[in-house]
Order: sequence, then C-alpha cells, then structure tokens
Amino acid sequence: MIVSAAEAVADIPDGATLAVGGFGMCGVPVVLIDALFEAGTADLEVVSNNAGVDGWGLGILLGAGRLRRVVSSYVGENKEFARQYLGGVLEVELTPQGTLAERLRAGGSGIAAFYTATGVGTQIAEGGLPWKYDADGAVEKASPAKQLQAFATPDGPKEFVLEHAITADFGLVRAWRGDRHGNLVFKESARNFNPLAAMAGRVTVAEVEELVEPGDLDPDTVHLPGAFVHRVVPLTPAQAAEKPIEKRTVHIEKKDD
Repeated sequence: MIVSAAEAVADIPDGATLAVGGFGMCGVPVVLIDALFEAGTADLEVVSNNAGVDGWGLGILLGAGRLRRVVSSYVGENKEFARQYLGGVLEVELTPQGTLAERLRAGGSGIAAFYTATGVGTQIAEGGLPWKYDADGAVEKASPAKQLQAFATPDGPKEFVLEHAITADFGLVRAWRGDRHGNLVFKESARNFNPLAAMAGRVTVAEVEELVEPGDLDPDTVHLPGAFVHRVVPLTPAQAAEKPIEKRTVHIEKKDD
C-alpha cells in the first residue's frame, strides 16, 4: 500500500515498540522518524543498532524526550543519549551487535529463543549490567542473569547463553529500490539492520528512494520480499539525496620536492 509518511505512522501509538533499521547514519529511515516526531508520538521503546546522533535520525526523538527505552549495541556519538542514560531518564539494554541482529532475525522467523556463545562469562550472561540509573547515579534497574546450557562441540562441551527473540509493534526501514507490493532492495552497506528490523515488525513501513513498477525488480536481486512489508512511502528526489556524512576524513598526499 502506497502512503505518505504522515499516514504511514499515524496509527503508531504512544508506548509502542519500534524496530528501526540503519547503522550510524547509513540506511536510516529519517523521513519516517521525522513524521513520527511531527505526530508527537512519545514514550517509545526503540530497538536499533544505535540511537542516531544529536539532532538527526532517532536523535531527534531522543532530544525531544520521546524515547523511554532503547535496545541497542552502540551508543557513542550522541551526547544527549549519554546525558539521559546517566541521568536516570532513559532505560538502555546494551546487546552485542551480532546477538541483536540474530534476536531480530529470530523474531521475524518465528523462533522464540536461541543459544549463543557470545557473552558467556561476562555480565551479558551473569546479569548486573545497568539498564537504568536513578537521579543520584545509583543503579535502579540491572539486567537479569540468563540461562546457560552446555552443548557438545568438536572441541568438547561448551556453555552457551540463552537469548530471546525480539518482535516489535512496528518496523521502520529505508530501502534503495522497491515496488508497491513491498519487495525491497537495499544498496550496499545501507542493507545493514534494515531487513532484520522489517522482519521483526508486526507492521512494517518502508521508505523507498526509488519506487518501481511490480515486475521491474529482478527476483534474484530482492533482499526482502513484500510479505514482510505492509506500507511503502516513496521519497522525493530531495529526500532520497539527503545523506549526511557522520565523520568526514581527508587524506593529503605529500609530493616529493
């Protein structure tokens, strides 16, 4: 179904859980995030690799105090995020990046939980990671201990930790190309967490840089079938071209005298 960004997020209620694609500033559904900001939606729980940067992407919702909880693997580059977390405003569940990806994939695949070696012997498995501080800087809420199980491996028995799948009320993603049926193609590194966030959302909305007719996409190039996508938002050329650079580096080549 083709809709505007405002229509696409109109039924997202306060308190909803969102799985949001993107990695750093690459492949982030900024148009949908801006529409959510304009709608005034608040008290949100967001599952995303990171929480954007100050004043851009999810950082807009964060700066406006609209996020209640974040499940993420990386929280650098965002001073407001650190201020709210350490100040007892924001609850944060830090998750290893590969584990976060697999939790989203499992949620979209109907797998309730899985065992992984990542985190065994650390606070990831043993519990005690600060999820939320109080106003005085004391830990108000900490991660619980997780179930461990030994499995036979070629190198002998090893312990693995149980991780639960993630599903979200809504998935917000950005694609390079797509059709009105929701078949999506992601370009290079912008693929990142987008297919996984789309799979994990009970209702998934995709903003698409280039909308094509059904049948124009080679089936072998489709990264995410339309079965996972419920609404498609075509972007304007200006919206599609807006891709800021997180960190610009310059290399100066020295020439021999």
